[in-house]
Amino acid sequence: MTTKNPKPLKGKTIVITRAKHQAAEFHRLLTDLGAHVIEFPTIEIVPPDSWEPLDTAIDNLQLYDWVIFTSANGVRSFVSRLKARGKDIQQLEGIRFCAIGPRTAGEMKTERIEVDVVPGEYRAEAIIQSLKGEELKGRRILLARAKKARDILPRELENLGARVDVVAVYQTVQPKVETSQFLSFLEEGRIDAIAFTSSSTVSNFVDLFPSSKDDLLRRLKNVAIAVIGPITRDRAVALGLPVHVSPAEYTIPALTNAMAEYFSSRR
Repeated sequence: MTTKNPKPLKGKTIVITRAKHQAAEFHRLLTDLGAHVIEFPTIEIVPPDSWEPLDTAIDNLQLYDWVIFTSANGVRSFVSRLKARGKDIQQLEGIRFCAIGPRTAGEMKTERIEVDVVPGEYRAEAIIQSLKGEELKGRRILLARAKKARDILPRELENLGARVDVVAVYQTVQPKVETSQFLSFLEEGRIDAIAFTSSSTVSNFVDLFPSSKDDLLRRLKNVAIAVIGPITRDRAVALGLPVHVSPAEYTIPALTNAMAEYFSSRR
């Protein structure tokens, strides 16, 4: 009788590109499965260029019927700014809330914000489907999200008759990273996989290579590219990166397990 390998990633070196302050869980899960993990953050979460739009929204919360959060980062930033304005969670009474997925919903519950809607799929299109049964015509919605994001969510909400205020509660930037050692590891074939957890991590990673796309693909020839979901996958493909791992569920644990299954199948 065979026993399932408890360390399916043993001997594999995996690069994770999450923001430094968000990498701990992913790092631990991969390490538990035997991987050697290199943290190579290609994004950093920072405040928006101006707090004024968010401050205006917070000072007029009574005008909103719904608030939609598309990430845990957005929840944390919103609540932090709410408190900075001298307000608390009680100011949110009477407002309905939608979270893009369980991680975002979990952060909201931590902050004692009641979650009314969580779509089954963790992407903007699923939010639209989940809210179609609601009466949105004439309703005012605050969409609290990253500075750079797809336009499909506010556009479709407006098509359903809602008035949408899109407010940046944080933004992602490319941190200053030392690339020489990383590039050496790539050239020496010491990296087995690179994991991307958002479209921004992909874009910023590619920006680190000022040479041609052919040169980048050459460097990544024997490296498995893992992505957390379809939006990240689409960005990778658009930039010419072959995608080898993409889990059915768009979470860090699911991505970890998908990588383990990928390498186990290749042994």
